[in-house]
Amino acid sequence: MNRLERLTAILTQLQSKRCIKAQDIADRFGISLRTVYRDMKALEESGVPITAEAGIGYTLVEGYRLPPLMFTKEEALSFLVVEKIYEKITGKGMNQDFQSAMMKIKAVMKHADKSTLEDVSTHIEIMEGFSPSQPSDKQIGLHPIIKSLASKKRLIIEYITFLKEERSRRKIEPVGIYYAFDRWYLIAWCGLRKAYRTFRVDRIQQIEQTDEEYPNRHPSLKTYLNQLQKEETLIQVVIHVSKQIAKYLKSQKFNHGFVMEKEMEHHIEMTFMTSSLEGILRWLIIFADDIKIIEPKPLKELMINTLESMIENMKR
Repeated sequence: MNRLERLTAILTQLQSKRCIKAQDIADRFGISLRTVYRDMKALEESGVPITAEAGIGYTLVEGYRLPPLMFTKEEALSFLVVEKIYEKITGKGMNQDFQSAMMKIKAVMKHADKSTLEDVSTHIEIMEGFSPSQPSDKQIGLHPIIKSLASKKRLIIEYITFLKEERSRRKIEPVGIYYAFDRWYLIAWCGLRKAYRTFRVDRIQQIEQTDEEYPNRHPSLKTYLNQLQKEETLIQVVIHVSKQIAKYLKSQKFNHGFVMEKEMEHHIEMTFMTSSLEGILRWLIIFADDIKIIEPKPLKELMINTLESMIENMKR
């Protein structure tokens, strides 16, 4: 960021709060307090009415306002991700207010940037069951992935697989990103495997953008995810959970294909649709003494065999 950009950003920051401390400005831009003092003096000399009070901070004179500033494309893309998340975690009324605010943001953008925003919006999804109380790990790859989706330029990633912990370097063409199971996932055409692959973003160790543009030949993210769901063979799982323990399943039940629940006299009946009995078993076994598997029969047998193996291991 050059000095002119920094001065403009400082002025925007001054308009966002009643009072700003010099240290807050220094921390935000990674500059020294001495540089902050020089920047504030430069703004004052340019005619911006700033008052300063020792030990308190800087304040713009009441009534002073600048015309709306243009948002950069990168800033707008960040708003887009927030909009996708916000519509999943708020009520209808609040979401309408946020959408109204987003319209005002888009209204001051350049036409080319508006088109980019509309295009990238189709490449980002937040799946049902998003849990803001369980944030995912910090993602080093999320920002360059969104930039790649906007510019249609290939990425080179260094990735570690989950099961075998194998490290590989791949050139990819991003199709889209989605949030599910408390993680961000990337769908991309992988040059190494010559096929579409799903990557967990938090397992990307390094990422770099190339200057190689890729053609718009891939399916939309929604089309790809819908096809993926059709290809999966889903199995219905029904369990009875004691009312005392049901609350402990709430934060994770959506990660395992939760469909519905029904309150009975002495327990809660929960229904799931899953593609992996082994996967849901490993989760349910935590609550084994407080649940009853109603169906399917193979899951009951799997639970019994697993518990018997655990008992045998404990005896050794």
